Amino acid sequence: MNNIQWFPGHMKKTRELISDNLKLVDLVIEVLDARIPISSQNPLLKELLGDKPKLIALNKSDLAANLESWLKFFSDKNISAVAINSVNGAGIKNLIAAAKKIAAPKTNKLEKFGAKPRAARAMIVGVPNVGKSSLINKLAGVNRAKAENRPAVTRSKQWIKIDNGLDLLDTPGILYPKFEDKDVALKLAWTYAINDEVLDIEQTVCLLLETLAAKFPAGLMERFKLENIPAEGYEILNQIGKKRGALKKGGEVDSEKTARLILSDFRAGKICKVILDDLPEIKQ
Repeated sequence: MNNIQWFPGHMKKTRELISDNLKLVDLVIEVLDARIPISSQNPLLKELLGDKPKLIALNKSDLAANLESWLKFFSDKNISAVAINSVNGAGIKNLIAAAKKIAAPKTNKLEKFGAKPRAARAMIVGVPNVGKSSLINKLAGVNRAKAENRPAVTRSKQWIKIDNGLDLLDTPGILYPKFEDKDVALKLAWTYAINDEVLDIEQTVCLLLETLAAKFPAGLMERFKLENIPAEGYEILNQIGKKRGALKKGGEVDSEKTARLILSDFRAGKICKVILDDLPEIKQ
């Protein structure tokens, strides 16, 4: 997993696009997956953004547990963050208010020096499939940005004007050039920031099952009606395959079909609410 090289040509162009257009915006809204608030941050973005004001949107908040602790974590680091759901609109008003507040010093300064009043301008960034386009569509009230449940759909920048005093610059999702940390790569794979086609699905899901067994055993047992949880991920997968009737001729478990069923359930939040990253300690 940590040897995956994942930096196709359009992601190189995205890096250049972000760098070239930062001067056009007052702030950057970084959309993170609320289930992996650290792992869905891209170190490249930190390098590209420099000291540009930033707002974190913890998207898919309906799928995440213990979000209050994470909001406090970012607040303690003097980073503005809001929990949102780009599908049903939860937290969107808070996001707009926070973006305007962050942009106010720049927009007020421009007016002070004689410029016409204008909307706050924000760039939307994040890893693929984190919900950027869905967020923009919810903000704009129409399907202005292409939103699909697969990574790397947005391929070029798009300016979207909305009616709340906020103009948005959408950009394609950008991933790491190389995954140095296997755990980060796995979490991005489980949440579909990486295409399934480049993964060994069965191995990936077995590791997911071992993680869920360690962190959220009750949810795993309840969802799949398990009497016990074996130590090995493949044995858990095998039990689930039997429970779900995902069998080949002769009664053998169809491990690939079972793995895809489990992954689908996890991504839809049907197993339980999760936070897969550990809360870092704030250094004093």
